[in-house]
Amino acid sequence: MELMITRAAAPRDPASRRRKSGQGNESGPPTGTQAVDRASHLLTEIVDATTPRSFSDLAAATGLAKSTTSRLLFALERNGLVRRGANGTYEPGAVFVRYAGRGGREFDLIELAHPYMQRLGDLTGETINLGIARRGQVEQLSQVDSRYLIGATNWVGKPVPLHASALGKVLLAFGGATIDAGRLARLTDRTTTSRAALADELTAVCRRGYAVTIDELERGLIAVAAPVFRSGGEVIAAVSISGPANRLTPSRIAEAATQCRLEAASLSAVLGHRPRQEGAA
Repeated sequence: MELMITRAAAPRDPASRRRKSGQGNESGPPTGTQAVDRASHLLTEIVDATTPRSFSDLAAATGLAKSTTSRLLFALERNGLVRRGANGTYEPGAVFVRYAGRGGREFDLIELAHPYMQRLGDLTGETINLGIARRGQVEQLSQVDSRYLIGATNWVGKPVPLHASALGKVLLAFGGATIDAGRLARLTDRTTTSRAALADELTAVCRRGYAVTIDELERGLIAVAAPVFRSGGEVIAAVSISGPANRLTPSRIAEAATQCRLEAASLSAVLGHRPRQEGAA
């Protein structure tokens, strides 16, 4: 009688299954489908998280080698699908923000603008505001408070006139707002109340890329503001720096204006704005 001996199949290694499916530590260059699967896994981990994810956390969660994780995150970041914060963590990028912005635009804009506003606050120590045009006035959506007690005012929710504020003049100059017919209210002895003078000033704002108000909204209050553009070149908001005259001296005004323009431009880039090149048709 002939005995038949069968060899028991060795249990399959879960890691090998992950390698075949494109997850886990890979042993060779991935196929196109595997690369997409791995990138998708990383992206899902970032989008589903309630807080930004660290590099090591993402590598551990996906089971990918650190070199692969780094390469895929770089590609996702380059294409705007993820964004890396100052502390090295990862969160959903500008593509997701623009998509979400089709709905509740203001909430998304506030969230997206915050790191740029915070950086301005850290650089200047002054009050930073994000404003939009609404019902013929400026409505301030968000604020980063000054580090100083003097001159600290919470402007959020307080409507201010377009013609007497740096935020408003930027919105008017770049087509983000229109001013109602009628008299321009005088708030101080330095408020611009002539429509002709206001038109000249708005032309200058367009030329230099920012607005400055000195004692126009309140005596002793100085502000500079710069526009925030979205994809297509539409101005949807403005960012401002404001403080008392004894701190925002003429030399500091110029510096603050440069900083404000740079951060507003960075925020605009995340929103998909591409500045028109000189000489472009």
